Amino acid sequence: MKIIKYPSREQWADLIRRPQIDTTQLHATVSSILSEVKAHGDDAVRKYEEQFDHAQLHTLAITEAEMEEAERLVSDDLKAAIVLAHRNIAKFHEAQQFESHKIETCEGVECWQKSVAIEKVGLYIPGGTAPLFSTVLMLATPAKIAGCRQIVLCTPPNREGKVNPAILVAARVAGVSHVFKAGGVQAIGAMAYGTESIPRVYKIFGPGNQYVMAAKQLVSLHDTAIDMPAGPSEVCVVADASSDAEFVAADLLSQAEHGIDSQVFLITTSEEMLQKVTEQVDVQLAALPRKEIAQQSLNNSIFVLVRDEAEAMDLSNAYAPEHLIIATSDYERLAEKVVNAGSVFLGRWACESAGDYASGTNHTLPTHQYALAYNGVNLDSFNRKITFQHLSEAGIGSIGHAVACMAENEQLEAHAQAMRIRMSKLGLR
Repeated sequence: MKIIKYPSREQWADLIRRPQIDTTQLHATVSSILSEVKAHGDDAVRKYEEQFDHAQLHTLAITEAEMEEAERLVSDDLKAAIVLAHRNIAKFHEAQQFESHKIETCEGVECWQKSVAIEKVGLYIPGGTAPLFSTVLMLATPAKIAGCRQIVLCTPPNREGKVNPAILVAARVAGVSHVFKAGGVQAIGAMAYGTESIPRVYKIFGPGNQYVMAAKQLVSLHDTAIDMPAGPSEVCVVADASSDAEFVAADLLSQAEHGIDSQVFLITTSEEMLQKVTEQVDVQLAALPRKEIAQQSLNNSIFVLVRDEAEAMDLSNAYAPEHLIIATSDYERLAEKVVNAGSVFLGRWACESAGDYASGTNHTLPTHQYALAYNGVNLDSFNRKITFQHLSEAGIGSIGHAVACMAENEQLEAHAQAMRIRMSKLGLR
């Protein structure tokens, strides 16, 4: 990792810049696969499953027999953990239910909103080096609460054509409608366009590698909505002299092991803490099964020593992290200063792992500085707000002249006429 001490604010733009990759060839590859899936449906999906996942598939849909087999393969301990996490995620998202209110903006004019679930949603669940069954819960649970009629899940199979059993158990617990063996770009294309087996959906959710992210962004231009633009996972930890260096190092490494392009960012007001955390990272890294991945991630990572807490929070807000851990003694006061972050973890006991799995908050979050403008997935992500208005005769009297006047001055005569005709019927001028 890079260690930077007391950088000037002029240096911050370089510090917070994420690692960049050349996407020219990537987009060409992704576009080609998407075009083939759009044209050839299931045949193209099976072709790319054999090419990329080395699985020869006769059918794409998960059968009931496979679901039952998964139930037998998953330990009772893990099932209990999945059920506990699902309960907490459901409880948190149920509290986000929208309540509609009719508002009389002026006499005779009523306006209101109605929240309506997106009818068909698609969930992409990675299944490679880290099969993310927790993401099944994070996406399917609020989709079910929202009332989405069809919840479609795509996840890559292994070489034997099997899907990780914990993914299937989580899908059943959370209420997924259909599960399909499809990964990568071909899965995104299948959900965006529809194939003989995989239904077309109206919005696609879920994380993935750079190819999956590029595919999501490309299909969102013309074919289907997506949850958010996203890049590699990241965490920022704000620490002071009172922080636990062992905890801080563990939190940094828990993010670093996600992938070689992940990034961890430490901001501390204590030079002694900086040294302790650096030492702890080396100690804990050596014992990790995914240490090679974490080490490459650490090569993209930055540890920064700043002068005070105000500067620490300004730098954190400029970085706009996906995950922010405030591990200081006065975390409540600093929490008030958070402006840009996906999800925030307060105090020494709130490790990011809690939010990743079972605290109840959603772990599908904006990365790559998108937290400047986006929030993470929540119940509203699976709904649309439709606005309604009703005008009575009194309403025409209240706003008719203003509407006609504004339309005339925008030179939209037909707009003005639609209101003037109504005013004339009521004897209004």
